[in-house]
Amino acid sequence: MEQLSFFSVPSPCIGVCQSDAKGYCLGCFRSRDERFNWMSYTDLQKQDINRLCKQRRKRKQYALYKASMQQRQALQSSVNIQLDFADDGETPQASSTPKADD
Repeated sequence: MEQLSFFSVPSPCIGVCQSDAKGYCLGCFRSRDERFNWMSYTDLQKQDINRLCKQRRKRKQYALYKASMQQRQALQSSVNIQLDFADDGETPQASSTPKADD
């Protein structure tokens, strides 16, 4: 049984209206069918689509975060390789003999 609603469910559209490679809108994360058929859906269907859009947004944000962390780790490892710290346990010693000035 559907719950009575006094207000229609708002569209998640933010006016970006561009699709990614999977066909989801870059702004609201709705599929092509969800965008085109929005007006014909019931309020319950619209609420479900809004829930799916939030999940898609979070997955996209997590994927971007994960990619940036991998990039940061790769950069950090390349910096560590370039520095080439000695790992033999010895610490560099300052020379105890002063240099003579000519």
